[in-house]
Amino acid sequence: MRNTRNLAVVALAASIFAGAPAWAHTELISSNPAAGATVASPETITLTFSEEIAPAFSGFELVMVEHDMTMPVETELAEDGKTLVGALEDPLMPGAYTIAWHVASGDGHRMTGDVAFEVE
Repeated sequence: MRNTRNLAVVALAASIFAGAPAWAHTELISSNPAAGATVASPETITLTFSEEIAPAFSGFELVMVEHDMTMPVETELAEDGKTLVGALEDPLMPGAYTIAWHVASGDGHRMTGDVAFEVE
């Protein structure tokens, strides 16, 4: 009887953990410009994430560090559902920049981060 009860407890625990949702968070896996890169003024900025993101709750701003000047960038989601693309209207002046991003994943988690790069 004891073995039957132990087996039942193990089976119950296994079924609970097998059905538990994965709580992985969306991660930035690449950017263009890359973090820490020194580049000529880019025409577009792309950020690619580890899973699909919700476009209505995702985007980024570009900050020129020296002047603490924020430049909003109109972004769109690429067809893969994982890449944010922002086209720049004007060339960037030389200096240090930070891409401040925010995304919401399919499970509702909101993530933020930044990518620093320089324009020569």
